[in-house]
This record gives sequence, C-alpha cells and structure tokens, in this order.
Amino acid sequence: MCYALLTLGLACTLTGCASPDISDYTGREPAFAPEEFFQGDLTAHGVVKDRSGKVTRHFNATIDASWNDGVGTLKERFVFDDGEIQWRTWTLTPTSETTFDATAGDVLGTGRGKVAGNALNLNYTLEIDYKDDKLALDVDDWMWRVSPEVVINQSILRKWGFRVGSIQLVIEKR
Repeated sequence: MCYALLTLGLACTLTGCASPDISDYTGREPAFAPEEFFQGDLTAHGVVKDRSGKVTRHFNATIDASWNDGVGTLKERFVFDDGEIQWRTWTLTPTSETTFDATAGDVLGTGRGKVAGNALNLNYTLEIDYKDDKLALDVDDWMWRVSPEVVINQSILRKWGFRVGSIQLVIEKR
C-alpha cells in the first residue's frame, strides 16, 4: 500500500511538471501562421516576473516584421519602466510547413519552433547580462493567437532545469 501511494505521488509530481505538447492545439482557431501574423508593425506590452511570480519590470515594445524569400525578420525594440532600451532582431527560417529555426544576436545557437492550430512553441537559450556577467537561460516560449490581431505570449525562463522567472506579454497588430 505504501509503495502504491509513493508511486502515485511520484507520478502526479512528474505529470505536474510536464509541459503541454504543441499537438494539443491542432485544429484550434484562429490558425497561427507566423508569416501572416508577423507582418508589418506590431506592438507588445508585458511584464517580467521573478521565480516567485513577483513582477520585477514591465515594458512596451515595437516590432517591425517582414518576410523576404520565405525568411522572416522581426526587429524588436523594448522600452522598460526603468528607461532601459533593448534591441533584438530575430530571423525565422522555415524548415517544414510546421517547424522553423530562429536566431538572434543574444540567442546561443539556434532556437527550434513548431506551430499547430492557434499555438506556436519556440525553445532557445538566451544570453542576458546579469551582475556584470553573462547568464544563459533556457526559454520555453509559448504563443497563442486569440484573435486575428492579438497573440498572448508566455515565456518560462530556466537555469539548470529550475524555473528562475517568466515573461508574459500581449502582441497586437497595428
């Protein structure tokens, strides 16, 4: 009996840590086509949270998005509440109808993205400045298209497998 309870408890704990699978969103509408949504001028508004869920910063961003010969470019400008400005330029390169590679100047290696239904999942390693040093964070980035003009985005930030923070934001087509 004790082993059965221990096994059940362990199974519940491991299941609680599992992430959704992109296939969970197959058939959901409105469909998320990156080359269609990430086109033209977009705005983003969001918060950065620490590992306890406390908001530590908020930001507004502009995104200039375009596609040329099937490759997407997203030029992002973030303005944080403390006045800091950050720039990031993403390059999205489709590798199939539902997958793509993603690179940016502060992304280590190549991110891998998948799309299904109204969802997009992108996994990458982001290098940030932290206490006069560089810190590499693993990012599990989820986006859900909730209307033709709006995407909700949640990014979970991890170091050595432990959750160290998150980012929530809304992206809107202008």
